[in-house]
Amino acid sequence: MTSHPPASGPRPPRPRLFSRSSWPQARHLADVLRTETVGGALLLSGAVLALIWANSPWSDSYTRLGDVVPWPGGAPWHLDLDLATWAADGLLAIFFFVVGLELKREFVAGDLRDPRRAALPVAAALGGMLLPALIYVVVVLSAGGEGLRGWAIPTATDIAFALAVLAVVSSHLPQGLRAFLLTLAVVDDLFAITIIAIFYTADFQLVALLAALAPIGLFALLVQRGRTWWWALIPLAVAAWTLMHASGVHATVAGVLLGFTVPVLARRQVGGDQPTAGDTVAGEGGLAARLEHRWRPVSAGFAVPVFALFAAGVTLRGTDLGALLGDPIVIAIVAALVLGKSIGIFGSTYLLARFTRAELDEDITWVDLLGIALLAGVGFTVSLLIGDLAFGAGSTTDDRVKAAVLLGSLISAGLAATVLVRRNAAYRRVAQRERLDSDGDGVPDVYQHPDAR
Repeated sequence: MTSHPPASGPRPPRPRLFSRSSWPQARHLADVLRTETVGGALLLSGAVLALIWANSPWSDSYTRLGDVVPWPGGAPWHLDLDLATWAADGLLAIFFFVVGLELKREFVAGDLRDPRRAALPVAAALGGMLLPALIYVVVVLSAGGEGLRGWAIPTATDIAFALAVLAVVSSHLPQGLRAFLLTLAVVDDLFAITIIAIFYTADFQLVALLAALAPIGLFALLVQRGRTWWWALIPLAVAAWTLMHASGVHATVAGVLLGFTVPVLARRQVGGDQPTAGDTVAGEGGLAARLEHRWRPVSAGFAVPVFALFAAGVTLRGTDLGALLGDPIVIAIVAALVLGKSIGIFGSTYLLARFTRAELDEDITWVDLLGIALLAGVGFTVSLLIGDLAFGAGSTTDDRVKAAVLLGSLISAGLAATVLVRRNAAYRRVAQRERLDSDGDGVPDVYQHPDAR
């Protein structure tokens, strides 16, 4: 009796990495990219102005401005802060509030909602944080171990700078790359916030931290009920920030927690019926989207550029550049941003694809991914903030950290732009051929037209 092999049906398709997201998600992504392009340009302008001012004949006025204490009577609440600290602790709370809204949206209605789709950006973000931290620790330890407290400085990706660079060099790159970079940066911010809360908290006060939960809870109660009473929400947010600052936990954490309380989903009634789970949609109707739309211009157009103005002013006059570039902390940060970020993200993605047998989307190549991994080495806002927390704002080591972050970010952006510009040109040529070949026979229509013979 002859045995026949069992009939095999069609093989299930392999999972695709960087597959194109839904149209509402793509539309939201496009809106965010347009805004972040402007925000990145303003951020860069603030940093350049700070560098020019700090190295000009009027550098003393730059230093004096940052040392101004606008509220000397705030000592009982630890609010007798100078302008530079207000920019880092106060204005960045707005930036982190918007980050909290983005995180909430990704977890509720974005790629992070699906564990299978979330695995890629989470793994890439982890690889892009662990390897830079490891490189920093190894370099610093090999030089004697001074400066280990700054191990987290090169772990963060600046979403505004990175997306601005991508928008400038990209006109035809696949949308999946933009979605991956945005999601990766959002996850990166979540881990960075966690690191700040755990490892860079000084003089912890439990009573003040517990007290901060009260205004956060009231804020959550109002926004969950759809209330947009600004006369109540803003004082509650200020109270939460003040108590969080008094607790010793970095005050920007309050912004993230407030952002997490805002609902993302909006219920839409159809034909007068009561809304059901099927009517729940994400988008412009959600309070999170409305708050993000309202506060993002404040964050991108004012809070972050002003922070950059006060944080990026590194004085290089009279500095021995050879000694600066040979400093172990500078070498560690630059190597971690340029090599650690790119290898960590690219390697994590490759290993995930290898062990899950997933394939890249047919529109994307590994060279494209390398460009994005290099671009993730652009660290600025959070990196400078962690440098301030680790070594003290205005200290000699903090100035070296600022110089290293700027240098590493510029190198990463330059390398990424070199790769992505070439890939963008290749995709543009493909798009041009597709437009010319409307019938899809592989021969440009211009050569088929009788007048072209």
